[in-house]
Amino acid sequence: MGWSKYIPREGRKGTSLLFTLLGAMLVLLFLADILIGSVLIPPGEGIRALLFPSQAVETTRIILLDFRLPKAITAVLTGIALSVSGLQMQTVFRNPLAGPYVLGISAGASLGVAFFALGFSSFLTWGTVSMTGTWSLAMAAWAGAFLVMILVLFVSARVNDNMTILILGILFSSAATAIVSIMQYFSSESMLKSFIVWTMGSLGSVTMNQLTVLGLATLLGILLALLKIKDLNAFLLGETYARSLGVNIIRSRLFIFFSASLLAGTITAFCGPIGFIGIAVPHLARVFFRTANHLILIPAVILTGANIMLLSDIISQLPGMQTTLPINSVTALLGIPVVVWMILKNRKFSAV
Repeated sequence: MGWSKYIPREGRKGTSLLFTLLGAMLVLLFLADILIGSVLIPPGEGIRALLFPSQAVETTRIILLDFRLPKAITAVLTGIALSVSGLQMQTVFRNPLAGPYVLGISAGASLGVAFFALGFSSFLTWGTVSMTGTWSLAMAAWAGAFLVMILVLFVSARVNDNMTILILGILFSSAATAIVSIMQYFSSESMLKSFIVWTMGSLGSVTMNQLTVLGLATLLGILLALLKIKDLNAFLLGETYARSLGVNIIRSRLFIFFSASLLAGTITAFCGPIGFIGIAVPHLARVFFRTANHLILIPAVILTGANIMLLSDIISQLPGMQTTLPINSVTALLGIPVVVWMILKNRKFSAV
């Protein structure tokens, strides 16, 4: 039976078809992402190198397995993590513009990385920061994200109005950004340049060890989100309704915020702050699947987010050229039109 038992019989065929199309698109974009770049690799040679590395030309094997494959996997995990995090925030606050950036989670993660990197700029170089261990940047980002999350939780325990909490989240984000700016002002020139480049976002700097941490953190965040599907659906009709169903509002918020912070904080640590994916993808999933049921929406945003990040990565590589665009710029150019289109189509801007 699975999730299909919750869908009207007439809608099951269309939903299954959409999932099939998104899955097929994911495979095609993943292959395109590892085959297209400054050096174009023929599909046959590329697939052969992936399946039988020992029989592949050494140059092709190094390009695919050491550089492009980790980057493509990172793109998939980034799209999944940011999309699910954004969906959770939009649902809890019942606001279409809510997300890890708006609530300050990503800004908090950036603050943690800034404290770790710029705060020790007199003793470390950016290369040293990146090599101090797979967990160092991640733990710094998690600490910053959780700090902002605790502040938001502290406020939400005393304020019942979601819009007020959202505004306070924006203020926390601005405060974190201000502290980062002050640290940038006093940091060394080399560290400042590296940190600025990091803020532009990059999928290609993630090592295999970091990719393991990224994958485990994303998996844990997704599992936590799946455990709260019932609560997320209840939040759609307001906290009063959710409370009438027996949902512990404070505990549920803590659980969901922990999941969102883990997802967004990990991505920010390893890939830099990547915007608009968390806001745009949940809206696209709702339009495609025409449902507010998170049993469908969560896998929908997982597939949609992964596809969009792979497409963004392909575009950022400027195939056939040696130049690579900042991934943050590409996601903004793809995400902003989605929000504008939603406004122009006069759709009701809500998470329902």
